[in-house]
Order: sequence, then C-alpha cells, then structure tokens
Amino acid sequence: MTYTVNGRRFDEEPAPGQCLRTFLRSLGHYGVKKGCDAGDCGACTVWLDGDPVHSCLTPAFRADGRAVTTIEGLGSPGNLHPMQRRFRDAPGFQCGFCTAGMIMTSATFTEAQKADLPRALKGNLCRCTGYRAIEDAVRGVTGVETAAPGKAVGTSVGAPAADEVVTGRAAFTMDTHLDGMLHLKVLHSPHAHARIVSIDKTAALAVPGVHRVYTYEDVPDRRFTTAIHTDHLVDPDDTRILDSTVRFVGQRVVAVLADTVAAAEEGCRKVAVTYEELPAVFDPEEAMAEGAPPLHGSHDPFVRDPVHNILLELHGHVGDVDAGFAEADVIHEGTYDSPRVQHAHLETHGSIAWMADGRLNVRTSSQSPSIAKVKLGYLFALRPDQLRVFCTRVGGGFGGKQEVISEDLVALATLDTGRPICFEFTREEEFTTASPRHPMSLTVKLGAKADGTLTAIQVRNVSNTGAYGNHGGETLYAGGAAVMIYRCPNKKYDAYSVYTNTVPSGALRGYGMTQPAYAVEAAMDELARALHIDPLALRRRNIVRAGDPLVAMSDGPDDVSFTEDGLAKCLDLVDEALARTAGEPSPGPGWLVGTGVASSLHETAPPTEHVSEAWVTLGDDLVYELAVGTVEFGEGTSTAHVQIAANQLGTTPSRIRLVQSDTDRTGFDTGAFASAGLFVAGNAVLRAANAVRDRILEFAAAHTGVHVVMCSLHDEGVVCGDRRVSLAELVALARARGIRFTAARKAYGSPRSVTSNTQGFRIAVHRVTGEIRILYSVQATDAAVVINPAQVRGQVEGGVAQGIGFALTENHHVDANGVMVNPNFRNYRIPTYADVPRTEVLLVASSDSVGPLRSKGMAECCINPVAPALANALHDATGIRFRALPLTPERIYRRLNESRSVAAA
Repeated sequence: MTYTVNGRRFDEEPAPGQCLRTFLRSLGHYGVKKGCDAGDCGACTVWLDGDPVHSCLTPAFRADGRAVTTIEGLGSPGNLHPMQRRFRDAPGFQCGFCTAGMIMTSATFTEAQKADLPRALKGNLCRCTGYRAIEDAVRGVTGVETAAPGKAVGTSVGAPAADEVVTGRAAFTMDTHLDGMLHLKVLHSPHAHARIVSIDKTAALAVPGVHRVYTYEDVPDRRFTTAIHTDHLVDPDDTRILDSTVRFVGQRVVAVLADTVAAAEEGCRKVAVTYEELPAVFDPEEAMAEGAPPLHGSHDPFVRDPVHNILLELHGHVGDVDAGFAEADVIHEGTYDSPRVQHAHLETHGSIAWMADGRLNVRTSSQSPSIAKVKLGYLFALRPDQLRVFCTRVGGGFGGKQEVISEDLVALATLDTGRPICFEFTREEEFTTASPRHPMSLTVKLGAKADGTLTAIQVRNVSNTGAYGNHGGETLYAGGAAVMIYRCPNKKYDAYSVYTNTVPSGALRGYGMTQPAYAVEAAMDELARALHIDPLALRRRNIVRAGDPLVAMSDGPDDVSFTEDGLAKCLDLVDEALARTAGEPSPGPGWLVGTGVASSLHETAPPTEHVSEAWVTLGDDLVYELAVGTVEFGEGTSTAHVQIAANQLGTTPSRIRLVQSDTDRTGFDTGAFASAGLFVAGNAVLRAANAVRDRILEFAAAHTGVHVVMCSLHDEGVVCGDRRVSLAELVALARARGIRFTAARKAYGSPRSVTSNTQGFRIAVHRVTGEIRILYSVQATDAAVVINPAQVRGQVEGGVAQGIGFALTENHHVDANGVMVNPNFRNYRIPTYADVPRTEVLLVASSDSVGPLRSKGMAECCINPVAPALANALHDATGIRFRALPLTPERIYRRLNESRSVAAA
C-alpha cells in the first residue's frame, strides 16, 4: 500500500485490522495520541485528505493512496500553523495531551463552526482547562505576555515547552520505541473475592510471540503500598505485586510478556486460572458489621480492625457537642453521599523500563519519580545507584498518578529478561483498576442559636477505601478541613476508612476534602433555611477569622499560618458578583431558577512531610540551569519555577533552562500533589536562585573591590557601584579559579498557610425533565501573590469543570457483583465543551502565605466548593434537597414528579 504522511510518500503494509492511530505511531508520529481508542476523546485526530478523523476508529488501509496530515506536519516550532500559534499564545492547553487533537480539529473550522463550538468541539475532550482557554485559542484571543528582566513574577508568561506542545513534539511517556522492546499485558480477576487455586501457563506460553507469564509465584513476596508519600508509614503495606488472593474485580492476576500487544493479550486469554470464590462485601457499613467477610489479615499494624474491615478510624473532638446541641434553637441533621469519580486524565498510566550500563531505567507517567524509585528499590532490593526513574511530560494526573501501579511490573520483567518492556493501560483498565475518588457517606449534624451562631458541629464520615488502603488514611484526615472552616466551641469528628471488595480508592484533586466540603456546605445551607437566615449571612457569622485557631478534631498546636480574612473577602466578592451579574437568561417559562454558594478552606501543603530540592547553576553559555524534581502534568509548576528563578536572578524566563523529574539529574522531590509543586518546590527554587545570585554578587564585589551591598544582578551582568561587569567576564574569571556559580537548596512543607475559595452558581432547572443549565458561574479565590495570572485562572476554571462533572454527570457504576459497568468515556460522562460555562475568576490578594514570594498553589483547592454550590442552587430553584451525587436529570425528574404527586394528593 502507498501512503503519504505529512507530504512524504512511502510504501508500507499495516497489520491486518490495524487502526490508523497505531500505524502512524509505529512510523514515529507520536503527536497522534491515545486517549480512549473508542472515538470519544479526539486526542488521535489527524487529517485524511484535509478532513479531520479520529484515527483510532479509522482502519489503516483506508489511508492507502490518500494524504495523511498529523500535528507534526501542520507546522514546526520555527514555522507554526496559525492555529498552533493561537493555542500557544492563548495559551490553549495545560498538560497538552489533548492539544494536538484539538488543533487538528480546530484548524479546519469554518466561520459557521466557530460560531457553534459546542457542536464543533463535541468530539474532543479536555480534562484540564475547563475549555475557556481552548475557546480563546480558537478565536485568536492572546493571553501570553512577555516578562521584562527580573519582572517575571506577576506576568502571564507562556509555558517553557509551549512550542513543542502545540507542534506535537513534546515527548509524553509512551512517545518512544526501543529496539527489542516487549509488551506487557495483564489478566484481571473476574471475581470480587477469590483465592487462586491454580494457574496453568501452558497454552499462554504456546502463543507465538509470548515470552513470559508471571504469577504470584514469580514475584518478590514483599508487601507494600502503592500510594506515594514521603512517609510510607502513613499508608498500609497491604498490597503485593501479584497476589494469591484477589479482592476486587479487575485486580491483576497474571502478567504476560510478548513481542506485541496483541500477542500479550492473546496470552492473557489463554491462561487457565482456577479460583475458589470467597464471600464479598461492597458496602462499607455492611463491611463493618459483625460477620462480614474479612478482606485482610492482621499482618499490618497500621490496619485498625481487620475483623471489621476497618483500615483506620479517627475520633476527635473539642468542647462538648451534647451540651452544644442542648443549647441550640435549631438542629439540622442529614446524610450526604458522594460516589466514586475517575480522574479521566487523557494519558493513561504506563511505564517503559530498560537496562543501560547495568542499571534499571524506568520512564513513567507518575507524579513522583523520586518516591517511585524508593518503592522499586525496596521491592527489588536495588541500591539507589542501580536505578533511575524519570518522567517526560505527563498527560494529566489530578492525583491518579500518585501511585505505583505500572512501574513495578515493567521493572520485574526487565530485571528478568534484560529486555526493554512497555506497559500501557487501556482506558477500560483506567476505570476498572486505577484508583478513583473515595466514595464517602457523611452524616452532618449542626446546631445553632436563633441568630445563626453555631453551637455544635458533629460529622460522621464513612469512607470506602476499596480492596486496598492506599490513601485511605490520609484522605480521612484531610476531611477535617470541612469542619475547620467554621468557628464553633463544640465539634466532633468520627471517621472510618473501610475495606470493601471494590476497586481501591486513591488520591483525586481535593484529596479527601471534596466530599466533606459537599456535605458540610450543603448542611449549612439547609440550616440557614431552617433558621430563615440568608445562607451567606449564616456563613459570614460563623467563618473563621484571622487569628482564630483552625480547629477540626483537636485544639492542639499546628504549623498553619492564618493571618488574613481571605475567606470573608471571597464571600463578599461572590456575593457582589451574583448581585451584579445575571449571566445567561433563563431558557424559558418551563425552567426554575436558583442561586447557590459554598466555600472551602485548604491547607497549602499536606500535613505529612513534604520535601523538595532545587539546583541552580550559571552555565558557560550564560544560561541558568534550574534542576528540580517536580513533574509537569498541566499544573503549571514548570512555568512558575522558571518565573521564580528568573525573577530572583534579574533575567528573563528565556534564559532559564529547566531540567526536571529525573532522579539522575535532579534532587529528591516528594511529588507534585496537594499544591506542593508550587508551595514546597517553589520555595526550594527561590532559595537556590537566591543563593546563586548572592554568590555571583559576592564574587563580583570581590573582583571590583566594591562592597556587596552596592552590587546588583541584572540580565547581562552585575552593576557594582558605577561599574558594570558582564556575566561572561565573571564566568570566565570564576572558571579560571575553579569556581562555579551553583547552589542547591531544600524546602519543606512546613510552616503552611491556608487558601480560601467561594463558588457561586445561578442555574436553571427544567421543571419536567430535570435538566440543569448553568447560567452563571463565579469563583473567588485567595491567591495571595500571583505568580502567573493566566495559569491561576486556568487552574480555577479546570477545577470548576471537574467539580461540575463530580456534581452533575460522573458516576463510577458498580453492579451487584462488584463489576464496573461503564468503563469508557461514552458512558462515563466527563464534561464536554458544551457542558462547561465560562467561570468568572476573582482573585483576592493577601500576604499571609509562607509560599515562595508569598504565593499559594491554586490547582487543588478550587474544586472543593463546586458541588455544594450546585446542590444549593438546585435546592434554591426547586425547594427540594438532593443529598446524593451526581445530580442527574433522572434523579431530579423522579424527585420533582414525586413532589408534584404529593402536592396533587
């Protein structure tokens, strides 16, 4: 067959049944991404004779004799296509994994299509941006600014890798091929709970191309936790690489290694496994009951009560809640349920491993290569010098890649065979085996005086950690922030993390605070209505103020600095915005209109130890090299780190060369999660840059004989009194004396500060169908000193979009046998362009942060108030309280009709 790809003609024969996506990638066109392989996400979009197609659905043979254009053929960094330039300059991306497909689709739009983007972009998904930035890119709106030397902070400079992202040349995890590479696939358990009686490999090993079949007998018998934290003791060692007992449908049973993915999958189908099924339990309340089937033994002292399947329980209080309720004039109590939610990052999990010079190298899609290295060293008894773990660009994370769930198997296979090994999750595997948000059921009881003063807060939180305890304990602790937000002399918090025979839960943006924030903020709204007080007035009366202790479960000392009323300012800004802005008009007379508000507090770093080290070096080429272990997956830390360094070194971002997320080339970094990528790693960058600046100034002062206080560093050199010395001269003099301008500095996640968010919605609800349309969305956030305004806005918009999905459409459906029944984008509905409104983002400037240059991370906290604000708006519109998410039209329709039936009777 004859193909023309990006203007180059060649003869090639695709494999029988091969799709165009895999065919193009086999030819080295890695800008063609895999997001779903089902035609749902658009990440694989290419042009066929100038028309955009989803290459995952297009058979390769259909391109015979036709012109194929991929993102690489559309333009190059030095010669961008106009649409590539627009996406760079908007900027129209965050992680960048969807960007190639977005550009290939958008570059074909007619004016009519641009006028109807909800329809025109229906085939392309983005999980990061909230779509506003993509709309701006399509329409040619520019947001990127140029920073003057030493003035980078506060400027919306573009991402360092922007040109590479928009041209498809930015390398993501799977964008490579190594000679002799084998492919690994996994056989998953069909049972929710079973003991493996036997495994027959014979037929699998007879499949042409199959090299190995690994079972629990072939792996190191070491227990570990897949969760990534610096202190691994906060999570239970309840997991094995492969186990003789399976505890959820989808757990990996066997790993097959073969020449091709197809051969490995066929090998998995040929493995004969005999199971002894065991009793299973799926509901956490039932799992805690007497006589429930136990999932784990008592081998790990971290597990609180294995007989009752309790991983961890927390009991904390201040004051006396019984006395508080006794003095209340009004008491409200309700139970609020949140479902599993998947991260849905478009790049699935995956790793590639190989040996080089006797060392194991692992290239992976992770939020923390440093801790992944520690875990692999432990599992396979490797010294640190025997192992390198690194990341290229990562296609989204949101906490889902705060796990080691692919690296262990490729390491095992490479150490065994000596061959390069590739393991890439399918989209179905993401839904059925990766770690979603914890389902939680929270019972909230509030007491208040008639004037709205809170007298008691009591919360019972039951969290479903699934079959394994990764993140089960830490997310339980984090939920206390929802109680911390209000002043009250009497508080009680009881929480249980419970094992069930379901997919293990994990870290997801908001990390244990999103579900309690939904419950507490919805309960506060109900309490306000019972008191006949405006919900905003009730919040204003009771929110914590500057100088108040941040109390949730105890009144002991902490390391959190809270010195400004950022939360009060957020409430005021949203109140003013809702008063002045109606948003879109109501669709018509059949719609009910309502307004809702909710708030949240978020600590700017996790309470467990978080550490980062940064290195800054002035090179002979007069470019500063910044090495930091933080991974870039769309949260924008790379840009912020470069800006901080440029700001302190008196230069521009273009003179900062970034090296990141490679354990061979950077210092230790706990990871990019919980906003610590800015807060902790940013402080390390700040300190290292300051140290290099001071070293240059001291050297220049000694060279010129001028006191150092009279010296200042600028873009091209140092001004010492009335004399200017060029950097080139200083570097040459230093080199001649054996001196290097370099420094390494560490930073830790303590002390911490807090950030505040208030979300407001005005919505319309169809009184018959239950459909919700968002007429206006606004969020105010306590951003402190803003490093990059465009990035802050983008993070908030992306968090609101994810929160809308959490509240309205997303639900990880599990049937009576523990099987997830909607493991694809088609049936698990993440928001599309048409679902997400523009959110007005209002920034509160404050100075109570101990972050770098008094900044605060924005990526994590912005999701927390979204769901309760929507639920409160729905209540305001309908008069009916919905206490279980998601708020789907079917559920709303049912309750509205029940209400009408009662009224008619």
